[in-house]
Amino acid sequence: MDIARRGVMLVIASPSGAGKTSISRAVMASDPNIELSVSVTTRPKRPSEVDHVHYHFISVKQFERMRADGELLESAEVHGNLYATPRAGVEQSLSAGRDILFDIDYQGTLQLYQRCRDDMVTVFILPPSIKELRARLERRAEDGGDVIQRRLKNARLEMEHWDEYDHVIVNDDLDSSVEKVRGILIGARTTGRRLTQMSSFVKDLQNQIDSL
Repeated sequence: MDIARRGVMLVIASPSGAGKTSISRAVMASDPNIELSVSVTTRPKRPSEVDHVHYHFISVKQFERMRADGELLESAEVHGNLYATPRAGVEQSLSAGRDILFDIDYQGTLQLYQRCRDDMVTVFILPPSIKELRARLERRAEDGGDVIQRRLKNARLEMEHWDEYDHVIVNDDLDSSVEKVRGILIGARTTGRRLTQMSSFVKDLQNQIDSL
């Protein structure tokens, strides 16, 4: 039987190129009850990206207005660009029992901890080696050599935060990593505090015993 529950905020973070986007897409494709949190960002749109699907691409002025009005759940500056999660849509989905996947960095994760810790389960993805991380960045063919070098340097800083996450996965095999993340999500869905009708269900069971 289905017991009503509050949704899960599944946060997947990693250094750029370690695999969080590929893992996120695979989890989304295999589970109809999870939706992607679409962030706002001030960075330029890449040729492969679609506005309002991958990100909401906005100006710095728009970003600052949303932040001043309290419309952002978290915000961060990454590689010189601003990113943030709009608040209203997240709460609406969680209240409806839908899970939300967040593809954000450690700065955003720490801010979400301050506001939404009970709703969250977090996963940090590591590459099997820096050689492989560089190769993945180069295969994307979306950034120049100077940008790739900056991303690698930033990866060292991001890796310092690995132990702030609930789970850590070394992504040496994509399929295996996806299955691990799916298992984490399934487990999070049955956490007692998320089962909003469980108290009344248990009480009903107790009443059935009392009436015997």
